[in-house]
Amino acid sequence: MRQYDRLFIGGEWARPAGTGTIDVVNPATEEVYGRVPDATEADVDEAVSAARSAFEEGPWRRISPAERAGVLSAVANAVRNEMSSLAELISTEVGSPVSWSTLAQVMAPSMILDFYAGLASTYRFDEVRQGLMGQVLVSKEPAGVVAAVAPWNVPMFIATAKLSPALLAGCSVVFKPAPETPLDANRLAELFAEAGLPKGVLSVLPAGREVGEHLVRHPDVDKVSFTGSTLAGKRIGAICGEQLKRCSLELGGKSAAIILDDADIAQTLPMLLPNAMMNNGEACIAQTRILAPRDRYQEVVEALVEKVSQMKVGDPLDPTTEVGPLVAARQRDRVEGYIKAGQDEGAKVAIGGGRPQGIDRGWYVEPTVFVDVDNSMRIAQEEIFGPVLSVIPYDGDEQAVAIANDSSYGLCGSVWTSDPERGLKVARRVRTGTYMLNSPIPIDFATPFGGFKESGIGREFGPEGLELFLETKSINLPAGYTPELAQGS
Repeated sequence: MRQYDRLFIGGEWARPAGTGTIDVVNPATEEVYGRVPDATEADVDEAVSAARSAFEEGPWRRISPAERAGVLSAVANAVRNEMSSLAELISTEVGSPVSWSTLAQVMAPSMILDFYAGLASTYRFDEVRQGLMGQVLVSKEPAGVVAAVAPWNVPMFIATAKLSPALLAGCSVVFKPAPETPLDANRLAELFAEAGLPKGVLSVLPAGREVGEHLVRHPDVDKVSFTGSTLAGKRIGAICGEQLKRCSLELGGKSAAIILDDADIAQTLPMLLPNAMMNNGEACIAQTRILAPRDRYQEVVEALVEKVSQMKVGDPLDPTTEVGPLVAARQRDRVEGYIKAGQDEGAKVAIGGGRPQGIDRGWYVEPTVFVDVDNSMRIAQEEIFGPVLSVIPYDGDEQAVAIANDSSYGLCGSVWTSDPERGLKVARRVRTGTYMLNSPIPIDFATPFGGFKESGIGREFGPEGLELFLETKSINLPAGYTPELAQGS
């Protein structure tokens, strides 16, 4: 039992304003694993006040990017030193297979921290440009107080995707983790404090949606960074629009993997399937629509069903497990509702569709493959967020691209072919922010990640991720004067 009775507000463990608590339930055992205070609007007000004071009066925004990078590097090293325990913690919070947690839930966050620490030495925060009428100093300054709101599926990954660039920029951050994943967020806060992050710069407030909305609406918040559902993103975008508040939104997806007619299926599926079923299907970038050429449709289905039949479902802490439980009973209900909807609309279950035999506790759903799917069906259009795949037939490259684009989302996708040039032509025509060409790597932290259409606004990772937390200022200089810029700026 991991229990906190205080909230991390402004770099200190403070008594919460309310008496409510949040129970963290292990999705594999359905037993309470931890407990933390449930933050209130009063706690938000205190955290934002601390962040504003730290931003206006504290040292963080005034020290060099290299010094800020030093804190990020120290946290990256600390995360690596605790990789095993952190992976086990997050697997127990959300049900991720621990082998996947080790790489994606813990190692990847350390890589994100490292990338932004390294970017400090090369990114030009200041530059002198020759304008049309004289020299101009173009300066990139921190956006201010940031509200960072994250979901539960990859909690530390998303936390570091927001905190790393925001803190490197010199911002102060109030971070709201999902109620399902407060424990790893609290540990990350402790690591930042141990690394020397000044008081006031970071707060962590586990809470539900109403408190999250209060944070987003707070007049002293300058920038909102949100990852989550498209529905919630629209609400946050509307609030920020009313206030002309800067916001970036990383939202849902319904990614299509296009298997071209010249693809080697035996080579393709071992790279494709992990990206289709990653994190028990609870991933916005999961390749859940498998587009197969009609004349090879049965071949693809049979090979896919065989691979899925071999996936081990079980205890997320078992290193051989490939599919663990869903995060909560409500999420299992949601996924089972989609499985029924798919059957009602005429799709057929080729494998799975129920609960795994021999597992009496935990919120498990069998890895499921639907065949005879039309792209207009709900299971092909809506984000299920579970281990459910739809195999959709197509005729020719033109129709494959049309089906891939026939979605309100545009986050990720892939194409598989023996002809990379042909594959690149397809990749260029699919309207998504991230794409894979014969590659198992959906995200490279040195390059921008984000979505088209209802998959969001803005780009995380790469230098573009840093720029989300910077404001640009132009200072027109007098004739004959060139300021001396700090090294690396």
